Amino acid sequence: MKTHNIKTRFAPSPTGPLHLGSARTALFNYVFARQSGGKFVIRIEDTDKERSREEFTRDIVENLSWLGISSDEEIVLQSTHTKKHKEEIQKLLTSGHAYISKEEIKKDGDRPEVIRFKNPGKEIVFNDLIREDVRIDTKDLGDFIIARSIEEPLYHLAVVADDAEAGITHVIRGEDMIANTPRQILIQEALGIERPVYAHIPLILAPDRSKLSKRHGAVSVAEYRKVGYLEKALVNFIALLGWHPEGDEEIFDMETLIRDFRIERVQKGGAMFDITRLNWINKEYLKKIFENDRESFKKLLISHAKEDTKKIIATHPERLDTILPLILERIHTLEDFSALFREGEFGFFFETPVYGKTLLMPKNSSEKENGTRAHIKKLTLLFEKVSSENFSDSEHVKNAVWDYATEHGRGDVLWPMRVALSGREKSPDPFFIASVIGKDETISRLKSAVE
Repeated sequence: MKTHNIKTRFAPSPTGPLHLGSARTALFNYVFARQSGGKFVIRIEDTDKERSREEFTRDIVENLSWLGISSDEEIVLQSTHTKKHKEEIQKLLTSGHAYISKEEIKKDGDRPEVIRFKNPGKEIVFNDLIREDVRIDTKDLGDFIIARSIEEPLYHLAVVADDAEAGITHVIRGEDMIANTPRQILIQEALGIERPVYAHIPLILAPDRSKLSKRHGAVSVAEYRKVGYLEKALVNFIALLGWHPEGDEEIFDMETLIRDFRIERVQKGGAMFDITRLNWINKEYLKKIFENDRESFKKLLISHAKEDTKKIIATHPERLDTILPLILERIHTLEDFSALFREGEFGFFFETPVYGKTLLMPKNSSEKENGTRAHIKKLTLLFEKVSSENFSDSEHVKNAVWDYATEHGRGDVLWPMRVALSGREKSPDPFFIASVIGKDETISRLKSAVE
């Protein structure tokens, strides 16, 4: 049964780009609201004027949109709620729940004034959808600061006022925010505000169980996007950071996630970040695109390719279609495509390779230079007898020289063929390379090897 009055929010501070953990928080809020027929909203908490940046706000909103996460209402800035914050501060001062406090004397002799909440020092108990009953004694919190002045609210006051104003019913956020919850509940009680339902999701941990950081490969969503992870794959991956569906299926789209997500199945312990798992999931999505529409897969590769890779492909664009299965086999992200070109993995399909003479000589072979030259010449003669039409089939290419290679030693014969066509010690099947580059190019490369 749907509960249409559920309303969740994602409230990031624009002090940095959107990172994986924040994206997961937004996703869980979005999915929880969607599956109940409720609403999800985005609020930018920009009251920290010194650290907040407009470019970070743009980054957060743009990359949430890329992931398929959108607000059901106009995105609001917390800084536009100053009047409401001021009213709530005044209420607390008037009711005696807050007071103006003179702080320690500064170096210039002034005693700055702040507004502190008068803490009753009682035990707070709240029910968490993930952690069940949470009990915290607030005595140790003391009289905490809620504003620098009546014009400058701090986080705890502002978030309580904004959530109440927006009608937020469920606050889903990271477990590092649990310590903030009792302070906010005390403020809610003092203002007569209804308490929302809380759910604190586990932190994302590195494989060594330390806090995830850049040294573990964690970067912003924009960076994952830049290196060629697909948005659907990234959503799939972050959904599994701390949550798992009832079945064994690990590949699912947003629609399936909204249908199957249950916040009660979110684990209490830390969620392990595994780049290998992310790469596997991304490859599965690339496979889906390839299987459904090869042309779309090709366009995706080219759109993400570096300029030097595009120039190489442009020399023989038709050859790219033939090697798409090989490319899919070798990549996990779209950036891998250009990276493999830079490493020489695919360039020989489009350009004549450059290599040293000694590489043509088979390793651990008694063959002398003249013997290797003779084998290459013979391969050239055998290939000249194959029609250009049949040359597009690697089996025809193989059959043309297989008996000779078997008679004279496959290693001695096929090693120089591989090097002549690819310029590399390791490469795909040389018969496949020949079928891709065609009869004329194959013979041309073999003759260059002889020379």
